[in-house]
Amino acid sequence: MVQEKMMLQDKVMVNDALSMMKSSLTTYATAISECENQQLRSTFQQIRNNCETSQYDLFKMAQSKGYYKPAMKANDNEVQQVKSELQQG
Repeated sequence: MVQEKMMLQDKVMVNDALSMMKSSLTTYATAISECENQQLRSTFQQIRNNCETSQYDLFKMAQSKGYYKPAMKANDNEVQQVKSELQQG
């Protein structure tokens, strides 16, 4: 029972961290797109890149432990349909 509770707490903490990282990545993308100062923009890009790497590492760990299950992968037809729609504007 105690071990199950600890696993649940770990899962909640990992998913919270993943959620916060996703939010941070959105914030960095906005800051980068609105930044005129090239030096500051580059700094934001470096921070974003580090955050993306950390997020992916945490995602892989969570997935391996069964804490995080992504949506089902799209099949080739679905990918082509979305790609076609986006190319058409």
